[in-house]
Parts: sequence; C-alpha cells; structure tokens
Amino acid sequence: MDKKMMIIGAIIAVIVIVVAAFAFMGGSTDNDPTHLTVAAHSNIKEPEAGFNPLTGWGCGHQNYNPLVQSCLFKTNENGTMEPDLATGYSISSDGKTWTVNVRNDVKFSDNSTFDAEDVAFTFNTAKDTESDLDLTNLENATAVNATTVEFNLVEPRSTFIYDLRYLGIVPSDSYDNNTYGEHPIGTGPYVLDHWDKGQQAIFKINDNYYGDKPYFTQVTLLFPEESTWLELAKSGDVDVVPVATSALNQTVDGYQFYEVSAGRAQGVSFPYLNDTGDVSNASAKIGNNVTADKAIRQALNVGVNRQAMCDDIFSGHATPEYTSVDTRSYANNDSKVQDGNISEAKRILAEGGWNDTDGDGIVEKDGVKASFDLYYPPDYLDRQSLSTVFAEQAKEIGIEVKLVGADWDTIYKNMYSSAALMQQTSPDPYKSIYQQYHSKEADDFYMNPGLYNNTDSDKLMEDAMHTSDLSQADSLWAQSALVNGGGWGPAGDAPFAWLVNYDYNYFIKDGIDIGNQPDGLGNDVLINICDWTRTNSTA
Repeated sequence: MDKKMMIIGAIIAVIVIVVAAFAFMGGSTDNDPTHLTVAAHSNIKEPEAGFNPLTGWGCGHQNYNPLVQSCLFKTNENGTMEPDLATGYSISSDGKTWTVNVRNDVKFSDNSTFDAEDVAFTFNTAKDTESDLDLTNLENATAVNATTVEFNLVEPRSTFIYDLRYLGIVPSDSYDNNTYGEHPIGTGPYVLDHWDKGQQAIFKINDNYYGDKPYFTQVTLLFPEESTWLELAKSGDVDVVPVATSALNQTVDGYQFYEVSAGRAQGVSFPYLNDTGDVSNASAKIGNNVTADKAIRQALNVGVNRQAMCDDIFSGHATPEYTSVDTRSYANNDSKVQDGNISEAKRILAEGGWNDTDGDGIVEKDGVKASFDLYYPPDYLDRQSLSTVFAEQAKEIGIEVKLVGADWDTIYKNMYSSAALMQQTSPDPYKSIYQQYHSKEADDFYMNPGLYNNTDSDKLMEDAMHTSDLSQADSLWAQSALVNGGGWGPAGDAPFAWLVNYDYNYFIKDGIDIGNQPDGLGNDVLINICDWTRTNSTA
C-alpha cells in the first residue's frame, strides 16, 4: 500500500469514528443546561436483561449507581456507608440475624408506597434468580412490619452490609421479571424514559424521589466503544467521557481532565499448587511446578518495578499496588514488600535453589526452567501492556514469562496451571479477600484462581466474616494478609503479584461540578449524581 492510500485510509477511519459519535447523539445538540450526557465507562455494560438490579444492573461486583433504584444504604463522600432507604440496623449476638429499619415516607416512581415488604421481596427474589450479587448466605428476608425487615443468614457474615448497600429495591406488587428490565420502577432519583438498545438510555427525574432533587433533570447514558471515546469528547456534545489509556496525555478544548481513585487493582495470579496430574471438574489442569515454589513468587514481587509500570503504561495515572486492597480500611501495610530490587530478587531465587547453570539468562532448579505462561485478555490495552512489561521485568531477574492472549473462557480454563492477569475493584472484603484467597476446591470459577491455601489465613478470614463487630472485622482481614510468615500478602505466601492501582479518568466539560467523589470508587463516577451541577449556567 502506498503512502497516499494509507493517508486516505486513515481519513476514512476518522470519519467513521466521528459519524459513529454523531449517531450516538442523534445528530443534534441539546442546549438545555439541566440535561446531562454521559458516555459510560466500559465497566458499565449495557444490560442485556434491562435495568433490573435483580439480574445484574447496578449490583454485584460492578457496584455502580443504578440511577432508577435506591438501596438500603449508600456511600458518602468519605467512602463510608450511611442509611438511604434504611434508617438504621442492628445485628443479633450470634451475627445471624440483621434487623433493618426502613423509611415510611417513600413512594416508588409509579406512586405506590414503599415498605419493608418490598425489601424482603427484593432480596428473596434476587436470591432465587441469577443475580450478580452472591446471596447464597441469605436464608430468607421477612417483613416484620411496614418499617422493619429481618434478614436471617445461614452463617454470620460481617460483609452482609455490602449486600444491603448494592441491591436496588424493586416493588413487590408490580414486579414482573419478564418486563421489569425495560420498564423499571424504583425509588431512585431517576426513571427510565427511553432506551435505544445498542446506543443510549435516557433517564428523567423522578418526581417522587424522597431525597434532594438532582440539578440534572435528564441524564442520557451512552454505551460507546472505547475506540470512540476521544472523538466523543472532541465533538463537544458529550458532557462526561472516559479517557482510554491511549489518550491519557491528550487534552480536549472545553474539558477538564478529572482523575478519580478507583481501587482498581491489576496483577498476576500464580498457580499455588504443584502439578501432580490433577484436573478440575471441567478437566482443567491443576498445578505448576514453577509458580508453586514460593521463591519464584516472592522474587517476582520484590524484583518488579511497580512505579515504572505506573509511569510507562499509565502515564503516572496509577499507583503501585501490593495487596489489591492497599487503599481500603482493612489494608495491612506490613504485608507489603519493597520492590524494584533486582539484586534481592536474585538472592531469593538463589537461596531457593534457582540458579542459571547453563548461562541462558533463565534460572533453573532440579532441571526445571523458571518459565511459565501468562494469560491475559488482549482486548484490554492496559492489561496487554501490563503483561508485556511484567514479562520484560521478570526476565531481568532470570524468569521467563511467556505471554498468551486469550478470551476469558480460555483464561479460566488455564488459570489453575498458568499465571493470569487479573483485576479486582470491589470494596467488599468478601469479594476482594475471602473469595480471592480462602481455600476452596477447584470449582472452575475465577475467584482464587491459583487455588491458594493457608490454614492460618483461612481461620482469620472466617473470624472476620463471622464477627458482628465491623471494626474488629477490618482488623482480622488485615491480619490474614500476613500470619506466621504466611498469608496472602506479598510478604507472606505471595499467591499474587499485584502491580498497579489504575485510576479512572474522565474528560468533563468545563462548568460541570461533580462534587466530592468517594476515594477508591472512581469506577462509579455517577455514585453522587444528586450532587452534580452545571456551574456556568443560571438554569
């Protein structure tokens, strides 16, 4: 292809992107200052089943604001939870019964009255459906009276407060699983006005909303491909646009660059068990004789340079991450390690019996090369780049990491026997700690991908789950990261090499004030939508 044809092709590509962006906006500009247009981040997928929290929208591991529904609790600007539909709660002495009191002054968007029966119905129905929220520990929910709900748990669980925070409430009298997703009824600040599948959803203000009415009377949520984000911002027709990794050094006239800490940890999981020929129920191979060696895992955690990854891949819009929960209230700073120390990494390897005897730059032990595969999803540029840099840095200390780009089904099938580039963003320690590190059988589910197993750490995690004292729970979670020389932190058994905490970044149109975002929850920029205003308007 000659240079002229290459230029023509590039021009056509730009035109296609611009046309796509224009199509999202319906080909026109809305000049109403109280109307807001937001391009959804890739973490907010357009819901196949509609805007239904019982089937995934706004709940589960994504934990973003559902807009239409309210939850029993909400997250304030300090990152702590406070009552929303709830007015308070208590926990029984055995931790198995949670009693929640709810408001008596709330109506749904269809003018029906909200009460405790709606709460009980929502949780019981979500438990019996394929909700993204794990409610297997909920035995049942019962409306004691109009303003009191009793949740009975199978076993005590301190993290149940997060379930109360992240499940939007639906009306018991009118809920229909077949139609609700396209015609949702809720108590949140907005109602779904129109949904153009594949393009956008338009939300208008809920006149029945019990809280402070939001400034923006209409929110249009677009669902664009990441490749169009920058052009959407340049069009000037979209108020809030996520910034792709490739555009972190870009500026757009009329927009401010806004960076939000997200608690979005990315890192490498290591198969923890030796290869003994075992397979999972899905015939997935279990074990890896290289990564099962603690010296390998420790050396990688110590030898990689996390700050360099933040600077080179994310242009400084990330921070080094060591435990995946560094920013949370249950973090354990003692479980971290000093990284970027190649000589120390080599010393750990040598002490563990790993030496380069044949001079090829890769250490070996008992005839086994320090070499393993690392699976990553190639559709994510940040994860591809992170995998590449990790492999390059590993080679400097004498470990060969062979990169394998694959879809998630393939990654899950190989994660018990090969390293995998993983991510977690949940503030819930049940998801971010217990499910990641508590010992389990090979159930072919992506949690605890390396099949990590430590009895002491298990005990502390179980104690954290079962206490009714939430402050004590935080302490126990932290202790589980480093206990008796082991634990799931890098200074312990190091079943992961967590690498970076990537901030969420947005282009936000000048004059829009998005209030104070809770630290560590930047994946949900709409979390405080009721606090947003347009300051350069008299509307």
